Amino acid sequence: MQPNSHPFSLKPDLIDKVKIIQKDRKNWENSTIQRNPNVLKRSLVKPFDTVQSNFWIEGYGCSASFSDMEMIAGKLQNDGFTLADSPETADFNLIVTCSVKMPTEHKMSERIKHLSNLNKPLIIAGCLPAADESMVSTLSPKACLMGPNSLESVTEIAKSALNGIRLKRLSAEAYNKINLPKLKINPIISIIQISTGCLSDCTFCQTKLAKGTLKSFRIGDIVNQVKYDIDNGSKEIWLTSTDNGCYGFDLGTNILNLLKSCEMIDKYFKIRLGMMNPMYLGNMYKGIEEIYGSSQKLYKFIHIPIQSGSKKILKKMKRGRSIEPLLNMVERLKSAVPNITIATDIITGFPTETEEDFEETLAAILHMKPDIVNSSKFSPRPGTLAANMPKVSDEIISTRSEKIHQIIKQIAKENNSKWVGWKGEVLINDLENGIMKGRNDYYKSISFKDDPNFIFMKPLPSSKNQEGIRISSNSHINKSNVYSKNKVLSSNPYLGSRVIVKVVSHSNHTLQAIPLEIVK
Repeated sequence: MQPNSHPFSLKPDLIDKVKIIQKDRKNWENSTIQRNPNVLKRSLVKPFDTVQSNFWIEGYGCSASFSDMEMIAGKLQNDGFTLADSPETADFNLIVTCSVKMPTEHKMSERIKHLSNLNKPLIIAGCLPAADESMVSTLSPKACLMGPNSLESVTEIAKSALNGIRLKRLSAEAYNKINLPKLKINPIISIIQISTGCLSDCTFCQTKLAKGTLKSFRIGDIVNQVKYDIDNGSKEIWLTSTDNGCYGFDLGTNILNLLKSCEMIDKYFKIRLGMMNPMYLGNMYKGIEEIYGSSQKLYKFIHIPIQSGSKKILKKMKRGRSIEPLLNMVERLKSAVPNITIATDIITGFPTETEEDFEETLAAILHMKPDIVNSSKFSPRPGTLAANMPKVSDEIISTRSEKIHQIIKQIAKENNSKWVGWKGEVLINDLENGIMKGRNDYYKSISFKDDPNFIFMKPLPSSKNQEGIRISSNSHINKSNVYSKNKVLSSNPYLGSRVIVKVVSHSNHTLQAIPLEIVK
């Protein structure tokens, strides 16, 4: 998975507080020690009143990490905690981490140091402590540690942290993450993890070390979660996991059967299908083409990371022997679903990559012409096989990275230019700098340009633009506090609306459109 390295935080008021009965401190401490052989330190401080304790949470990484963050915050508030306005005012702090890329790890390391220096209890959760416990413990020796499959322990860990007891829960044994309380980052977007772990052994990735092997959640449970979230205001469902391509293999099913089951839900919503590794799609190519061509709910968006176009490098990565079958499938998809949005991932400078290997990767990109390319420089991750392979020099990696970025921009500009003049439906799902944004059926990001003639939308009282659709400025939003934005989104009466638009211009990253009418 390729993470978004921006931090997110929550300060929710979305789930009613549940009062809990406080246990006697001595009995609680004794039972904690009996149940938990990993208790590392004890203190005689007076136990906190959970109902009166608050916390700050922030996270990094992929959509699965954000899903974990929503469930962690939801469980804590459901168990009587509230969220603070800042790390400085919290009784304890919690950070959900990612271990995929070196730059992201560096940002998190600095953040962990900052939170540790506040001299408040700290819980470090997510992939990083599970994949590299010693590094995290060096950064913050007193912090409690929690792996991505230990969410059910967060309340116990929080109580321990508040009482000076250091716990760690890093087990890779998965449990069902469906139908748990959660505090959504976006009011209309539901992030649902359909599985955890994967079947791959990619030599560059730490995720398998943190999450273990594949554990898929049952289709019936996932469908019930989708129904519940739709009934509670969700309009966009993100199906996410470590790898959606191998979903269900451990249950005797697959991602196509899950999508067909979701398709049967007789309500309006859109499905964003997360990343699928190509190694497991071979027997599903025809089914994938059919469901993308026929579905009315599935965004015409597919994310398939190739990582390299070189057979030699793919073999060293343990990602198959060739990408030719994938390139053929992409051609058929584009033929069956014109304008489908293709996303992929590339790693530049993998150990032993030669100029010829790199040129083969460029050729694959030029052949696919993907709309989105997540391009990363190789990062040696501790514990992975690739970390011990012969390195490519930083100078060569930077030169190759710059070259591929120029090609990516060129392709994106060319692809987006074809959308100018397009008219169609957009689901409003975001607000950025006061401008509403949305996605069309092809998951194209579309921002709404101000239109003086757009008179059928009444601006909010806070609007400073009485003629256009710049509803309210969110320039004051604390970028590290997602609930600050959540609050602005929740107050926007047009969030979740479906609007007919006309695309009038474009950039490499987004389309700009004028709204024409609201879909009734």
